Amino acid sequence: MPLPSSFDVVIVGGGIMGASAAWFLADNPDFDGRVLVVERDASYAFASTTHTNSCIRQQFSERLNVQISQFGAEFVKNLRRYMGGDDRVPELAIKSFGYMYLADSSDFADILRANIKVQHAAGAATQLMTAARIKAAYPFYNVDDILLGSINLVDEGYFDGSTVFDWFRRSARERGVTFIENEVVAMTLNAAGTKVESVTLADGQMIGCGHVINASGPRAVETSRMAGIDLPVAPRKRHSWIFKAERPLDQQLPLTIDPSGVHMREVGNGTYLAGGHADIDPDVAYDDFAMDHALWQDKIWPAIAARIPQFEAIRVMSEWVGHYAYNRFDQNAIVGPHDQVGNFIFLNGFSGHGLQQSPAMGRGVAELLTYGGYRSLDLTPFHFDRISAKIPITERAVI
Repeated sequence: MPLPSSFDVVIVGGGIMGASAAWFLADNPDFDGRVLVVERDASYAFASTTHTNSCIRQQFSERLNVQISQFGAEFVKNLRRYMGGDDRVPELAIKSFGYMYLADSSDFADILRANIKVQHAAGAATQLMTAARIKAAYPFYNVDDILLGSINLVDEGYFDGSTVFDWFRRSARERGVTFIENEVVAMTLNAAGTKVESVTLADGQMIGCGHVINASGPRAVETSRMAGIDLPVAPRKRHSWIFKAERPLDQQLPLTIDPSGVHMREVGNGTYLAGGHADIDPDVAYDDFAMDHALWQDKIWPAIAARIPQFEAIRVMSEWVGHYAYNRFDQNAIVGPHDQVGNFIFLNGFSGHGLQQSPAMGRGVAELLTYGGYRSLDLTPFHFDRISAKIPITERAVI
């Protein structure tokens, strides 16, 4: 079927962010426009969404980040209700084994103490734990070098992100959103350079647009440059391993943030996930998904075996590389309109937090385009103008 010549909203990128924005627009009874989602690879074989570790936490240092994830948890746990009570939608839950942050220095311990005040003010259930308390609750840890830890066992852990993603797309289609496999290769602006008037697809079609949403993940800068906008977002490699322990732990393993930068968590049935990146962490090519096999041997395995001695005897079952859409400016989201090209909307730079933040971000953008402002969480602090003004948001809980 030929596409209409124009849409009210064109979303560039059909991953979790683009799908969330499309669904919230289509679900809003006050929005009556047409929405087009353009995804360059409908298999999502190399998308950040499909390489995610699918976890959620409230342990941030910025109150807004805490609130964003709190809504994400509410949305996941009530997915069927949000989808209109559709019996086809599964009931989901969060496997709340918690995030365990471990501090081996007085400076990081002070950060945990400051963060918990922000988290408690937002209603999070975070608790601080001395090394002795950690050892009593989780005897498998080696805490000889640990001064303090923090953990939240309410709505922190693993959730089924692939099901959320699937239903965002499926339900959005049923509500009238058009999804196509194609690629936006150019944009045409008005004479003043203040509005994107149309996008050009790889097959030559030109589509008029009321708004453009940049949901291009690690490729966000390629999309923004079509509108004459530079963006400090680039792909960064993140490695993941699933391993089986010869002697499994006799209780769940929280998602442990080791001082080395390595993280690990429960998977189930004696298997665990570990993740991390090299100490030198450069931007990489969009198609660079090569494993760094020395990273496991030289950094990851030594770190997890030192923290949990039972993990000295393990066997790697699978491994993969994904890309963070890494915001080099301050590792926080970039959302909302550009300060000059007013109908160009950002959903970018989530730096590894995208899956858990997608419900709140999709809802916020839908409110912005429908009402001209936010009606739930005020996402204004994450607008692009902070980048223009060179005023970063300091989030001290970036993994």
